[in-house]
Amino acid sequence: MITPEQIALLSRRAGSVIAAAFATVLLAACLVAQAAPALQELVQRGAYLARAGDCSACHTAQEEDPFAGGLPISTPIGMIYSTNITPELETGIGRYSMDDFVKVMREGVAKDGHRLYPAMPYTSYAKLSQEDLFALYAYVTQGLEPVRNPNRRTHLSWPLSMRSLMAVWNGLYFKKGEYVADPDKSASWNRGAYLVQGLGHCGGCHTPRGFAGQEKADSEQSGRLYLAGASLDNWHASPLTGDVETGLHAWSKDEIVESLRTGRTSRVAAIGVMAEVVGKSTQYLTDQDLMSIAEYLKSLPASNNDGQGNAASARQASDATAATQALRAGDTGMRGSRVYLDNCNACHRSDGSGAKRTFPNLVKNEAVNANDPISLIHIVLDGSSMPSTQTAPTAFAMPDFEWRLSDAEVADVLSFVRGSWGNHAAEVSPDEVGRVRKALAIKKTAR
Repeated sequence: MITPEQIALLSRRAGSVIAAAFATVLLAACLVAQAAPALQELVQRGAYLARAGDCSACHTAQEEDPFAGGLPISTPIGMIYSTNITPELETGIGRYSMDDFVKVMREGVAKDGHRLYPAMPYTSYAKLSQEDLFALYAYVTQGLEPVRNPNRRTHLSWPLSMRSLMAVWNGLYFKKGEYVADPDKSASWNRGAYLVQGLGHCGGCHTPRGFAGQEKADSEQSGRLYLAGASLDNWHASPLTGDVETGLHAWSKDEIVESLRTGRTSRVAAIGVMAEVVGKSTQYLTDQDLMSIAEYLKSLPASNNDGQGNAASARQASDATAATQALRAGDTGMRGSRVYLDNCNACHRSDGSGAKRTFPNLVKNEAVNANDPISLIHIVLDGSSMPSTQTAPTAFAMPDFEWRLSDAEVADVLSFVRGSWGNHAAEVSPDEVGRVRKALAIKKTAR
């Protein structure tokens, strides 16, 4: 390949304006050709980071128009719609400079000055390095196809609809600053912490929130509430801490990696929002990054929020074999056992063991024993599918029972599951089921 030095020599030796101009054009072409591989590498890195951040999950409403926004996001204060982040000039971010992009990611402030709501997890993305932000900018501006899709207005009640109030919220709850590595921890641990706290924004779902919607902790240094489990949008995100009953205490690092890679293990399966996270994000991470995440999560102590506080108010744990023996004998005297036998037994079996990597095991399952049964109610009413991944392509699904079972029947069967085979979570009431059923109906209407 001709070098810039050779072209410059050609230009100096050129005896005419035409020759000099030709040399200048050739120099520009050479520089572009040499820069192209570097830009492509940067765009590819940005694509990986975008997947690690699961950006497409929120910014894609129609699969044929990726990153074009328009997805309704239900929040406790109303409905928010994701924005178009393709490089389209009028409705996307095609006019954003690198500084504009950084301001959105680190401060939650758009190019025109309006403030974003923290449904866009800038509170986590603020921890990203400048290098990673540059790669992400390269990807969204150079790696995505522009799609014209006007952004939809949010539907929040006054005064929460006043974006200026976000300045006050940020002053109270938003901690700025890049992630700072812990010198006492390994490089792998720090990489895991960076991914979990930053790009992965795991705390957005798994950390409980305060009355103003703020996450109660942003890292393990903020206390044991970080990743201690939380309920939102009709799902319960289990603790990612070392909780015995509902957290990762019994999980090995390899199991965590397997779950993030395939959406299933020999014991459990990813459900609801987490199935989407695996399908669109974590399955594409490198083995090294997944193991770093596992190392970090396994280092977190118990949050003391693992459901043991409910044990005193819940009925005593039944003998682990009592439910199995009753079901096999056709004895349906236990509350919910008839509903289970008619609708659940074929897949999850009379001993609750299910089938490895196909039908989840219900025995001492973290989701089954969660403080909040909302995920179980959601699955029974609306169904759920495992993610289809590169290493586990079959997306086994549970059908919905919304029209087949009444609120009382759903409450009965879930109470049966949460109190059998050694499980000892609190019973479920018909009122709890009714609230979820109503919320799901509203959300479907919004779409």
